[in-house]
Amino acid sequence: MENWNLLSIITFLPLVGALFILLIPQSNNTSSERNSKSVALWTSLITFLVSILLLIGFDTTDPSFQFVERIVIADGLMTYQLGIDGFSLIFIILTTFLMPFCILISWDSIKDRVESYMISFLVLETLIIGTFSSLDIILFYLFFESVLIPMFIIIGVWGGQRKVYSAFKFFLYTLLGSILMLAAIIYLYINTGSTEILLINERLNINTSTQNILWLAFFSSFAVKLPMWPVHTWLPDAHVEAPTAGSVILAAILLKMGGYGFLRFSLPFFPDASLFFAPLIFILSIVAIIYTSLVAFVQTDMKKLIAYSSIAHMGFVTLGIFTFNSQGIQGAIFQMFSHGLISAALFMCIGIVYERLHTRLISDYGGIVSNMPNFSVFFMLFTMANIALPGTSGFIGEFLTIIATFKVSMIAALLAASGVILSAVYGLFLYKNIVFGQITNEAIEILKDLNNREKFILIPLAFLVIFFGLYPSPILNLISSSSENLVDILNLNSYDQLSLELKSEFNI
Repeated sequence: MENWNLLSIITFLPLVGALFILLIPQSNNTSSERNSKSVALWTSLITFLVSILLLIGFDTTDPSFQFVERIVIADGLMTYQLGIDGFSLIFIILTTFLMPFCILISWDSIKDRVESYMISFLVLETLIIGTFSSLDIILFYLFFESVLIPMFIIIGVWGGQRKVYSAFKFFLYTLLGSILMLAAIIYLYINTGSTEILLINERLNINTSTQNILWLAFFSSFAVKLPMWPVHTWLPDAHVEAPTAGSVILAAILLKMGGYGFLRFSLPFFPDASLFFAPLIFILSIVAIIYTSLVAFVQTDMKKLIAYSSIAHMGFVTLGIFTFNSQGIQGAIFQMFSHGLISAALFMCIGIVYERLHTRLISDYGGIVSNMPNFSVFFMLFTMANIALPGTSGFIGEFLTIIATFKVSMIAALLAASGVILSAVYGLFLYKNIVFGQITNEAIEILKDLNNREKFILIPLAFLVIFFGLYPSPILNLISSSSENLVDILNLNSYDQLSLELKSEFNI
């Protein structure tokens, strides 16, 4: 399979589907729109099936990059180089798995410019897969930043009332954060004479102060993308105004690019700087977990509540990554994967009821269990998973992260664990006010339960949330070699150093 150029096929297959849609005669009739939807759906399904071949052919015991493809584009300046390890594979599979559901959830809700909408999502899929599989830092940057374009269009064209404001805020926040990273990439090229990630790792030889500066440059981009507190304010606005599928991709996939960036670049390129700034990351992560959980509790908009919940959950991700131990890194990866499934499901659930009532205000709901019992069951499962109930996938990532954090700082672990309690507070608050109580809105009395298309979307997500909650080994086995290899690259005595620094930081 190594010689099949599978990664290139998977990366550009959605783009081929987008070109096919462009060839469909454009008209205002329903047949043109239906054909566009069908092409997008089948393209995303085929892409997912092809990506399964990566999973089948992947050697979980080999920490090195696999399925490597390399073409010299500009000698010494840039190469077209793709490859994956356990980290990359997880996110590629998650992307290709969720994209067909994004198409399906938009099947009836998108009425205008359907062809352009489907093209935007297929182009977005290509750019996301390219980001996770790039082994050239310039190529990575091109894919990484180009993701902004289709997402900007999706929010700005098919979003809500404040779509233009939210789209520009999303674009400017994330773009400005990446300017410093581009400057750092140029420095790395000058220092090493290469843009290939593997060669940069081998050749990079810089002092600690330079490491710190470059680390901050990369941090400025990844922190915004994740997002970390206090550069998180663009996310709630983007989520609220984005169409349902846009919110799904934003929460499930795009946020993970920040965590992936820390794992792929910040830690292996700048180990000393990563250790130096680890106490800062711990503080920011804990603030994010506690503060955004409290903010989530007072939200009146369903989507905004889930958006703040996502920021809190990403706090566990950064906490796990910067523990510098294999358990913490595996916990962070599992948390990102699990959150991808759970947040996608929650935003789809919200999209389902929004299509019926056309309001996101929590106060406009209540008592929908009487008319939508099936929906209420699914929504309960995903809410429980979001608050890390044991037996769901949400529990595994947060548990591993807290255990790993405990090894370096008991105080930090206890503060992070408080976030689990807070998530239960706002999660149960949301569920109670939407599902139970007296019906105050007459429109609820005529609500219809899930249709077959909606059940088809939610059942696989529910199955995976439970399956990986009870049996996490497939994911952990997939990433164990890569995480252990990363820890070896870091060459830590940093474990003990980090413990001392955190004890000093928290005055214990």
